[in-house]
Amino acid sequence: MIKLDGVILPLDTDFNNLKDEISKTVEPKDSIVSARLYRKSVDARKKGKPQFCCSVILDVKDEIEFLRMNKTANPFSLSPYIFKKAKEIPKNRPVVVGFGPAGMFASLTLARAGLCPLVIERGPDVDTRTADVGEFFSGGALKENSNIQFGEGGAGTFSDGKLNTGIKDFRVRTVLETFAEFGADGEILYDAKPHIGTDVLRDVVKNIRKEIISLGGEVRFNTCLEEILTFGGNVVGIIASGEEIKTENLFLCIGHSARDTFTALNNGGFLMCRKPFAVGVRIEHLQSDIDRALYGNAAGNKNLGAADYKLAVHLPSGRGVYTFCMCPGGVVVNASSERAGVVCNGMSYKARDGVNANSAVLVGVASEDIEGDGVLAGIEFQRKIEQSAYRACGGKMPVCNVGYFLGKTENGIGKVKPTVKPGYGLYDVGKLFPGFITDSLKSGIELMNRKLSGFADNEAIISAPETRSSSPVRIIRNDEMQSISANGLYPCGEGAGYAGGIVSAAVDGIKAAEMIIK
Repeated sequence: MIKLDGVILPLDTDFNNLKDEISKTVEPKDSIVSARLYRKSVDARKKGKPQFCCSVILDVKDEIEFLRMNKTANPFSLSPYIFKKAKEIPKNRPVVVGFGPAGMFASLTLARAGLCPLVIERGPDVDTRTADVGEFFSGGALKENSNIQFGEGGAGTFSDGKLNTGIKDFRVRTVLETFAEFGADGEILYDAKPHIGTDVLRDVVKNIRKEIISLGGEVRFNTCLEEILTFGGNVVGIIASGEEIKTENLFLCIGHSARDTFTALNNGGFLMCRKPFAVGVRIEHLQSDIDRALYGNAAGNKNLGAADYKLAVHLPSGRGVYTFCMCPGGVVVNASSERAGVVCNGMSYKARDGVNANSAVLVGVASEDIEGDGVLAGIEFQRKIEQSAYRACGGKMPVCNVGYFLGKTENGIGKVKPTVKPGYGLYDVGKLFPGFITDSLKSGIELMNRKLSGFADNEAIISAPETRSSSPVRIIRNDEMQSISANGLYPCGEGAGYAGGIVSAAVDGIKAAEMIIK
C-alpha cells in the first residue's frame, strides 16, 4: 500500500473515478490498481483559481518501481485502534458524569472493554432536548437542564459539528472512524476540515448511546451529580439526584458550562485552578460574500461548497484576537444555560446552505484581567457579561452592524439580516464588555479585514456576547489523569480544562478510560 502526497487536482475532478484521475499524474501511467482519498483540502491561494490538494492511498502493481518514480510516494500501512478488553473487572461499575464528547467516548471505550459503565446526564435524551431547544427558539422559556449546553451529546450537538483539532494523537483517527461508524458521512475521514452538521450529529450521538447500552452499559438522563463521596483519599461513590451510587472509578465529563458542579467541587475541597479563556462576539456576513472573497470567480462551484475561514491577529498591546468555530451557511443562537443571561453561539447543518456565514471573534482573557483571586472568578466574569446582555435588550440578543461597532455608521440592518434565534434587539454591543475586550475586538476586526477582504463590511452583523468557548477553570489532575484530590476521579474533556473541541474532548475521554482498562 502506498500513500501519495501533494496530488493537485482541478475543481472538476470526478472523485468517483479517482483511479483514472491519479493515473494522469504519476508514472508509470498504468501502475495503479485502486485509489482512494486519504485527505482532501482546498488550496485557494491563487485568487479565482482554487484547486484541490490531496493525499491518496494506492494499491499499485509494483511498489518498488512506483516509489522510485514518484518522489511524493511513501510506503503506508493502516494501524487501526483496538478497543481493548479489561483484564480485571472492578467491584463496582465505573460511572461517567456527562454525555458530551468526552463522556460518550469514555463510556464507549469502557463498554467495549466489558466494564458496563453507568452514565448519568443532567439533561434529557437528544430527541427531547431538540424539542426543548426548538420551543425555546420559538419564544418559549429556557429550560436550564435542557438547552444548547446540556443534554445528550453536549454543547457540540448544537453547533457545526466541526471535527478540526490541533492535537497530534493517533486516537484522532479513531474518533473520526467512530463517528462514521455511527452515521456521519464518510467524507469526514478525508476532509481536511471535517464537519458533521448539527442535524446529522443528533442521530450519531443517539446511535453511540444505543451501542453502549447493547454492550451492558446504562444511560440515565435527567440525573444530576450532587456530591462525590470519598474515603481515605479514594472515590467510593456519588450522590446523584438523591441516590447513592457506589463506584471506585468516576469520570467527570461535565462540560464547560456546569457552573453549579464547579462550585460544588470547589466547596468540597477538590483542587482546581483558573485558566485562560476567551470572550467576544459572533460576526455574520453573507455567505456569498465570503465565497467570493476566498474563491473569486470560482465561488458557487458545487465541488467547493460554502467557503470557511480561520483568522488570527496579534495586536500591539500583545493581545491576540482570533476567529473560532466558523459556521458556513449557519445561524446564530442563544446558547445560555441560565435564565437571566444571554450567550451567543453558532450552528450549521450538514448542507451548510444558509444565507449567512458566522464565526466567533474572540479576545484572550488572562487571570490578571479578572478582579478577585477566587478560582471561580472567571465564571463570574462570564456571568456578569451574560446578565448585562440580558438586561440590555429585555432577554433578546444584542446586535449591531460592524460600521456602528467601529464608529463609522449608524446602527441598523442592511443587506446582512441577523439569523439570531430566538430574537434580537439593536444595541451598542461594545458596552457589554470591559474596555480591553471592546478595544481589542475593534482593532482585531479591522486587521482581519486586511487578510479577508470584506470582513469589516459596515453591514456585517455583530451579536454578543460569546462567552462559552472554553472553560475558565481546570480541575487539576496528575499524569495518570486522576484528580490530585482523590484517587479514582478522572476529570476529562473540555469542562475539566483539558480539551478544546469535539475531537480533543473525545480523545481525552478515551485516554481517561484507558487508565482503568490497562
